[in-house]
Amino acid sequence: MDRAPGFTLMELIITMVIVGILAAIAIPSYQDSVKKAKRSDAQGALLSFANAMERHFTTNGTYLGAGTTAGNTGAPTIFSSTSPLDGGAAAYNLTISAVTASTYTLTATATGSMTGDGNLTLTNTGVRTWRGAAGWP
Repeated sequence: MDRAPGFTLMELIITMVIVGILAAIAIPSYQDSVKKAKRSDAQGALLSFANAMERHFTTNGTYLGAGTTAGNTGAPTIFSSTSPLDGGAAAYNLTISAVTASTYTLTATATGSMTGDGNLTLTNTGVRTWRGAAGWP
């Protein structure tokens, strides 16, 4: 008696187990890579935002006047208020968290799928923090 061509149930189960193991390894790794890329975009956006603040200072002689609130903080009027800068769903909100005539602190607050990743900050002296610790990852 000839057997019909095809796969046995055992072969299909083994294949599904192998696919499941590969997915269990690949999906978290991919998600981690996406988070790192979005965080890197936010870091670049903060550096560009700092450049915009310096141009504002050069033009006006002060860092004041670059924010939307009466205290000159909040969303910037001189730069995009979200990252990534090229559109898409916002992963970070960019704000001026502290400002005087001669100093500023910029913050990228994680939002959307990045919520819980921690905030990035950058000061006018170049001090960078992530989750309150010195330096960026």
